Formats: sequence, structure tokens, C-alpha cells
Amino acid sequence: METEVLIVGAGPTGLMLASQLARRGVRALIIDRHSGPAQQTRAMAVQARTLEIYSKLGIADRALALGERGTGANMWANGRWTARIPIGDIGKSLSPFPFILMLGQDDNERIMGEKLAELGVAVQWNTELTAFTQHSDHVEAVIKTDNGNARRVRASWLAGCDGARSAVRELSGITFPGAPYEHVFFVADTEATGSMKQGELNVYLWRDGFHLFFPMRGKNRWRVIGILPKAMRSRSDLAFDELVPELRQEAGSTLTFKQCSWFSTYRIHHRAAERFRDRRCFLLGDAAHVHSPMGAQGMNTGLQDAYNLAWKLALVVQGRADAALLDTYEEERMPVAQRLLRTTDRAFQLVVSEGWLGRLFRTRILARFAARAMRLERVRQLAFRTISQIGIRYRSARLSQTLDGLPETSPRAGDRFPWLKDLFERLDDARFNLLVVGQPAPAAEALGVGELCAVHEVEYAASATELGRAGIAGPAFYLLRPDGYVGLAGRRLDADGLKRYLAQRHFLIGAGGVKSVTRL
Repeated sequence: METEVLIVGAGPTGLMLASQLARRGVRALIIDRHSGPAQQTRAMAVQARTLEIYSKLGIADRALALGERGTGANMWANGRWTARIPIGDIGKSLSPFPFILMLGQDDNERIMGEKLAELGVAVQWNTELTAFTQHSDHVEAVIKTDNGNARRVRASWLAGCDGARSAVRELSGITFPGAPYEHVFFVADTEATGSMKQGELNVYLWRDGFHLFFPMRGKNRWRVIGILPKAMRSRSDLAFDELVPELRQEAGSTLTFKQCSWFSTYRIHHRAAERFRDRRCFLLGDAAHVHSPMGAQGMNTGLQDAYNLAWKLALVVQGRADAALLDTYEEERMPVAQRLLRTTDRAFQLVVSEGWLGRLFRTRILARFAARAMRLERVRQLAFRTISQIGIRYRSARLSQTLDGLPETSPRAGDRFPWLKDLFERLDDARFNLLVVGQPAPAAEALGVGELCAVHEVEYAASATELGRAGIAGPAFYLLRPDGYVGLAGRRLDADGLKRYLAQRHFLIGAGGVKSVTRL
């Protein structure tokens, strides 16, 4: 086989998948029809769950150095400041990254591209997928470079990370139901001064829509995103200077743009593929789902798609899991995408509603209601869990099993295991991690799960405060998947039960014991 995985598309999702496979020793060929990385992009926010993944990949510090931490969102209505919603560290005690990081998609791509190069993988630019045929044990693809030369590539698996106009999806015959919104958006990278609160998100709400000013690295630099006024939506030759008077009308006469380095208009769709997998082909990111930008979820969701698939694909390629494991990718990620599609669509329709009631809500009620609600710690935590994506669950999926006797307040199978400060850095996301809390861990040879799993014995008395905060009030055990989600959870660990769980869920545990047990 020429490569184990052919990845089509070198945007954030494709780069994440290639990096995660490479660090697990899986050969991947990544191609992209464009000439190089994106120079201008619309996505701006990096959520906590993404930063947790970046940390395991070794690039979180680089992202933090390049980005701006979101400390607050200032709400403006009809040209007047109405409220400030504090968002800095709202996830304290929930994640090592309890904030939203303002970092453009282009910077994210550069960071991941640098990491991929360190791992010995180079993107083949100016190369597109033109055809492929699926066989029982491989995919035969035809790829073409910009000079017109075509060649055939044999791969065990094919991953479509190639965006909303995905060639992989279209060549697979997978439909992409949905529709575009009627609104036309704009995005501009600018140097500007005005009423905006420096270093914070500024949201300008007006009768027919909204404008967002995202702080960017550098003095007075803002990425402006918003809805075009109706009179401008049919223009294909619109220049940014023509939009400035409209922006001043909502953001105040003091708003001055010294420079605009990039301006573009675009339409947003809300769509989800009917399937995320067709035999040996997978769809990830925008190739599988596109939706409103409400909540800044798009890029982050694609990165989690890649993280979810990568560890499963690696185990199958390495012969440590049966190919049936790969069915769980669609089973787990499709409900996430569909739920996101519904919630962002509702939020978007609420914010852009053109009726008198919608306009009243947007300009008179929304900002004050949000600011008051966010003063409540319970609301703040719920908002953080939702927006940061740490609240995503797979409780009903086949890889999730909670045994009888575990208290309802404890983490359940299918949950992201809560962040425990003393434990997070110790967990190796290239394998399963078995946490044995408040009870002796079995002897290594008794587990018989080979190199598939690392075992950590957690002394309850020494970590009672941290464990209590996570909802763990007594003896328990948690088998964490490589992506940090709980696979199996219960009170008393039984070695035979653990092996039975793994075997029934397509993992080939083999013989021999775990090399060692770490005591924490």
C-alpha cells in the first residue's frame, strides 16, 4: 500500500487528522488543490476543548502566544454601549484553558502545519482528487497536479477534509441536504480606532443585524464580521470603503479605518451530510457539516471530528482493533453535528429576525438579559461547557458503558473526563488510560491488555478535594479512551470485566500485561 490514509484537504481538519495519525506512527498522504495555506479566513475563536487537544499535540503554548484571550464581550445597541459580559476565565476549575482564545484560522493552520512538518509529513499542494474506486481492502484514487499530470494512489482509507464543496463527498454520492441563509456576510481585516473596547470582543446590534469586532494581534487591529445591509447584498463589486458609512452609523462617528488589508463577502449555508462514512471513506469538518457561525463552533467541531477518528483509525491500521470500531465515528460525531446545526440555526434566526419583535429583542433586551444571566455562576458554567465543547457527550454510543452502583453525581461513560489539575498532563492520549481511584490497582499481568492501556492508581485521600470537585466521592474506576472520554466506568474494578468490555467493542487486547502501574 502506498499510504495507509489519503487525506484530501489541508485546512485545520485535515492538518489535525494528519498530525494525530503521524504521532501515532500511521503513514498518511495529505493533498490540497490550493497553492498553499489560507492567507485570510473567517474563523476566529479557539475553544477550550481545542486547546486541550493542542496541549497534547504540543502546540498550545504557540497558540496562546499568537492569540488574544477573550476577557469580555461588549454589547452595543443603536450606537450606544449597553452591557459588558465577562468571559475571561469563566471555565475556571473546568479546563486548563478556561477562556476563549481569539486566533484566526490562518494562524491555526500555520501552527498545525509547522507541527506536521516536525512530524515528517509535508502537504502536497496544487494536487486534487479527481476520482477514486473503493475495493474490499483499499481505495484506489486518482490525483492530479496543477501541471496536468495524474497518478494513481492506493490507500487503505480515504478522509475527506476538503470543505463544503468536498470532492470526496460528491464522488461518494453522499447528499448534503440543507440551504443557504438569505443574508450575505462580510469579513474584513482592518486597522481601526473608535468606540470599541480594546482587547475585547465588541458586538454591535442594529435593526437589521449585527457587526462583530474581534481583537487581533497588533495595535488597533480588528477583524470585522457582519451582515451586509439589504441594499448591498446583490453587489458583486462591493468595496469596503462603501460599507464604512454603514458601520459608522451603528458604531459611532468616531470609528475610523486606517487600513483594510482584506475584504470579502460570502453566504452561509446550514447543511449536514446524510452519512459521515461510506465503507473506506470518511467525511470530516465542513465536508460533513456547515452551519451558522453563532457560537464560534465550526472550525473547533472539525478539529474534534479529526481527533475522534484519528485514534480509532490508528488502532485499526496497527492491527490493535477491528475495522468495526470505525463505525463509531459516525455514530458519535453525526449527532453532535446535527445538534449543533439545530442550535446555531435557532440562535441565528433569533438574532437576525426582521419582525418588530425580533428587532426589539435584539436592540433592547438581548444584551441586558445576557449580562445579568452571566452573573450567575451556574449560568456561566453551563455557557462555558456549551461554547467550549467540553460538554459534548457520547453516553448512548456503543463505546460507553456505566456499570451499576456508580453514583449519579459521578462522571458517566460517554462524558469527557473532568479536568483534574494533577492528572491532565500525565495522561497519554496515544493509548487508553485506566484510572483506579481509592482502591488497589490489579497487578499488571492480571489485566492482560498489553500496550493498549496505561494504568494510574489514584489515592483518594491525597486527591479528595480535586476528586470531589469532579463528582467522584469514593472508590471508582474509569477507563478513558485516548481522546479523554470515559469508555467504561464503575465502582469496583474487575480485570475480567475490563477485558470483556474491550473485546466486545472491537479492541484486540492480545496477551501480556501492562508494563507498570503509576501511583498518583
